[in-house]
Amino acid sequence: MHVLLAEDDRKMATFVAKALKAEGYAVTILHNGDEALSAILNSAFDAVVLDIMLQGRDGLSVVAQLRARGNSTPVLLCSARGDASERVEGLNAGADDYLVKPFVLEELLARVRALLRRGGERRPATVSVADLTLDVTTRMAQRGGRTIELSAREFRLLEYLIRSSPRVCSRMLILEKVWDYHFDPGSNIVDVYIRKLREKIDAGAKTKLLHSVRGTGYVLKEEV
Repeated sequence: MHVLLAEDDRKMATFVAKALKAEGYAVTILHNGDEALSAILNSAFDAVVLDIMLQGRDGLSVVAQLRARGNSTPVLLCSARGDASERVEGLNAGADDYLVKPFVLEELLARVRALLRRGGERRPATVSVADLTLDVTTRMAQRGGRTIELSAREFRLLEYLIRSSPRVCSRMLILEKVWDYHFDPGSNIVDVYIRKLREKIDAGAKTKLLHSVRGTGYVLKEEV
């Protein structure tokens, strides 16, 4: 599960991110509302913990824009403003939940777990591109009725690519979403796994699905 944490207070962000990672979540930290909106619209997050008082676009505007564009990623709004009218404003803007600061860390984690459960109910268990199908519940991949055996990392990579399709995914973005690296390790690990994945899903197929985009990254889509 991948959580976006958009928090203006950098010390608080580090503290909360550490707790989320200890729960087993991959975490991306941002401090700017405009960057958060762009990230959510262009990446596949399972939940968002969103501070209202952000640099640039505020949290209320971010969640309102998400819902206006049809994005249903679960959002937990956090704010020091705890009046009933302000909580109602946040929920009316499209947030799924509202947590008042200062909060007990265990409560935040419990609310994130609840968001992820609800998000999992909304997110389809089976996703596909052309005749390639991925069942995230059984963790089974098939193409044209042929079962594809995948390692845990290959599965995570394929899930990210298929959910991102037809957008191009950069190597750095793949490192962040699949390996939880927020730096370039200086290796060709992404290229190695892409090559392994390509051999498994495109082997013997007339139509290739996994494509390299020179100087940019990779994309999973059916060429027309």
